[in-house]
Amino acid sequence: MRIRRKPTDASAKGDMTPMIDMTFQLIAFFMVLINFSDVDQDQRINLPASELAKPPDAPYEEPLTIQMTKDDKILFAGNELAFGNLQAALAREARFISTHPTKKTSDVTVIIRADRVLKTGRIQEVIQMCQKAEFDTFALREKLSEASTLIEE
Repeated sequence: MRIRRKPTDASAKGDMTPMIDMTFQLIAFFMVLINFSDVDQDQRINLPASELAKPPDAPYEEPLTIQMTKDDKILFAGNELAFGNLQAALAREARFISTHPTKKTSDVTVIIRADRVLKTGRIQEVIQMCQKAEFDTFALREKLSEASTLIEE
């Protein structure tokens, strides 16, 4: 008795075209959703180094980034401001937040990115301006250093 194999049917093979098409659609979808904003980080700012610097455990829910360059310019909400104009911009931002029914200025974390050569007094002035606008939670940014930055006694 001879066993004959059945001829293979060409329609039984899987067509990979729809799967590849769906993969490219998903890639395009996620690329649209990812925020590639450079507003939060400007290359003109050279952060101070610290061995204690570490990223936060979770992203801030309501971040508000203020960047300070070494030539006393403020980068805020994608705009370059003179130092004296920051108070008005913060007041505008606080008014905008207060119009939202579930948000408060106490929910916002102000992230300050200051150049390493900037005087500490200027950073304190920015913090005071933020406090006048009723922002009360702050985070200072620095870059991680491999070398020890602690002063030993």
